[in-house]
Amino acid sequence: MGKKVRLVITLKKSVLDPQGEAVTKALSNLGFDNVKTVRIGKVIDLELSDILASDEVANLEKVSAAMAEKLLCNMIMENYEVEIKSDVESL
Repeated sequence: MGKKVRLVITLKKSVLDPQGEAVTKALSNLGFDNVKTVRIGKVIDLELSDILASDEVANLEKVSAAMAEKLLCNMIMENYEVEIKSDVESL
């Protein structure tokens, strides 16, 4: 059974989010006036084959971070977080 990892990718605070602004306005038009701002991001769920090592969580985080930095995340505009899911949690 593989290990499950979730990458949560968000725009850096300094980057404008026109999609988030459009959603904020649309929600306001629908009567949700209590929404101050919306920032749009993405979630990527990965299932990785077993990684054999003494510290499995650290290796999962390292491998997932490498994937994010090399391909899945635009490091100029975006930040990412790695979430390791337990065997009982589903993605």
